[in-house]
Amino acid sequence: MIHFLLSEFSEYFSFLNAFGYITSRVGAAVMTSMLLVFLFGPSLIKQLKEVQGEGQPIREDGPQSHLLTKKGTPTMGGLMILFGIVFSTLLWSDLGNKYVWYVLFVTMGFGAIGYYDDYLKIKRASAKTNFSGKVRLLLESMVALVGVMGVMSLQQDGFNTSLAFPLFKDLLWNMGWFYPVFAVFTVVGFGNAVNLTDGLDGLAIVPVMIAGATFALLAYIVGNAVFSGYLQVHAVPGTGELAVLLGALVGAGLGFLWFNAPPAMIFMGDTGSLALGGTLGVVAVAIKHEIVLGIVGGLFVLETVSVIVQVISFKLTGKRVFRMAPLHHHFEQKGWAEPTIVIRFWIIAVILAMVGLATLKLR
Repeated sequence: MIHFLLSEFSEYFSFLNAFGYITSRVGAAVMTSMLLVFLFGPSLIKQLKEVQGEGQPIREDGPQSHLLTKKGTPTMGGLMILFGIVFSTLLWSDLGNKYVWYVLFVTMGFGAIGYYDDYLKIKRASAKTNFSGKVRLLLESMVALVGVMGVMSLQQDGFNTSLAFPLFKDLLWNMGWFYPVFAVFTVVGFGNAVNLTDGLDGLAIVPVMIAGATFALLAYIVGNAVFSGYLQVHAVPGTGELAVLLGALVGAGLGFLWFNAPPAMIFMGDTGSLALGGTLGVVAVAIKHEIVLGIVGGLFVLETVSVIVQVISFKLTGKRVFRMAPLHHHFEQKGWAEPTIVIRFWIIAVILAMVGLATLKLR
């Protein structure tokens, strides 16, 4: 919206020229989404409490402290995050940029799937939903496929089916028809990885913001011919505008953290975690940094792997590797305090983000 006003009225209002720069609009998107969540968060929390009654159902097989401290806390807080992201993106981004629309489609699509999952849990007052896992994965895959094919349609043939490797400036692997399968797996897998990590107050949202800020910088660099040439990364024209969307994500995350900090007033639920993970996944596909996403988002990958290892081990041997999965619950069962786990996981997320950014120069 502002980008349109810039082109129409900048000659009459010189201050609008400041928003011709992506960096200015990223900063504005951060502030706008954060303020929106701050302003409308309390009223949404109040409404969700009234509608949900007992709030998000708590796992009975989980840490017993959760039954005492988290019972009655409403979920679907992802709605406030999505509101901040979408409104701020529509306000500050170039709406003629198709990358923005494809990423927003995945964000809202995954958010809708997560919302329905949260709705079923609340309706049935059970931490286990009757929403078929296979159906859910199918829907996520369909949404991801639309986003992935849309992004690929904006890139040159050959390059759009290629996987770039960090540390190697010229290495591209043309995966052909298998690339869309890999890309969909990346989007769906990362969406569910964030979903699995969202189990403690503030645990998921801060690493998401760290990854979002990291990929905002990467998108800006990849979309800029000068910077991408200097750093010897593959340029993807047009993707710089995604930095504005990711700025909105970071701002909305900051606003949400105000209410999600221990003890949480609200949980993001699948509504937020699926949407945020899916957003990061499709952005990584758009800017050809899928492998780097696995590094920057390594905390989410680790949580997912812990669940996979636990399930396989129990089915094959009848024994559990961890006291409880995902991994953060394992440390709870060992007696670690919740704030200790959360802050240490945040530190890990920061370290992994720095490692991911280091790949820009190690080429």
